[in-house]
This record gives sequence, structure tokens and C-alpha cells, in this order.
Amino acid sequence: MAVKTLQDLFIHALSDVASAEKQITKGLPKMARAATDPKLVEAFKAHLEETRGQIERIDAVVESIGMRLKRIKCAAMEGLIEEASEEIEEIEKGPVLDAALIGAAQKVEHYEIASYGTLVALAKQLGFNEAADLLQATLEEEKATDSKLTTLALQEENAKAAAA
Repeated sequence: MAVKTLQDLFIHALSDVASAEKQITKGLPKMARAATDPKLVEAFKAHLEETRGQIERIDAVVESIGMRLKRIKCAAMEGLIEEASEEIEEIEKGPVLDAALIGAAQKVEHYEIASYGTLVALAKQLGFNEAADLLQATLEEEKATDSKLTTLALQEENAKAAAA
């Protein structure tokens, strides 16, 4: 897709994040199965449900602007999920892997935070106010998930990994 206008850029970025979210729905169950700490397992399962809601919200954004998404694959998310998969294969199950999984999940969250922040700004510039509000809601969820992961790492997982 040739990106020539701000609207083209918006559609491209929205298509990219839609691909990223779909990839995340495949990666989170694998991360949940690899985690050993019950709170981390629950966090991954909860975020999977939240991600499904975010995909529905992307559909609402598409409907609100009356455009179609492009068929693209988010290469960045593919790489982040592959990196997490490699850690699952290479690190023995336990506290150190749990700490690695938190780090991998936070990399995903930071990518999403950057993506949704950009989309909110573009939507506002284009006058897509309903879309901007929907995207802002997802941005807030991503920030909250990142904060929960940080708390989990600092209060429990990193200490367990250091003692392992």
C-alpha cells in the first residue's frame, strides 16, 4: 500500500496494530502455559480476554471511519513473539523464565503503547473523534497492563528469580 496521505498512514498503522493484536492472541496462551507463578498465569489469561476486546474495539474504529483495513502482517510483533518463544525454549521453567516472560510481555505492551498513542494523535488530526476515543480507551488499558506487569516484577518475580 502506498502511503501518500495522513489518512493512508492512519489506515496503515491501524492495520498494523490489528495484525499485532491478532498475533498476541496466539502468543499469550503459550506464555501462560510457560509461566509458573499463578499471578503471572492469571495476568496473561486476563490480558488475553482484554486483547479480544481490543480487537472488537478496532472493528468499531473501522466502522466509525467507514474504511477497510489493509492485509498486512505486523513484523515487529512477529519478532517480539518469536523472541518470547525462544526464551520459553531456552530457559528452564521457573522464576527466571517468569521474569523473562514479564520482560517479553512488557516489550509487547510498550510497542502497543507507542502504536496506540500514534493512532490517537492521527485520529484527532483527521477529525476521527469517535475513533480517537476508542483508541484512547485501548491506550489506557495497555498502560494499565504495563503498570501491573511492572508491579508484579518488582514485588515478586524478580526477587524469586534472584534467589533461584
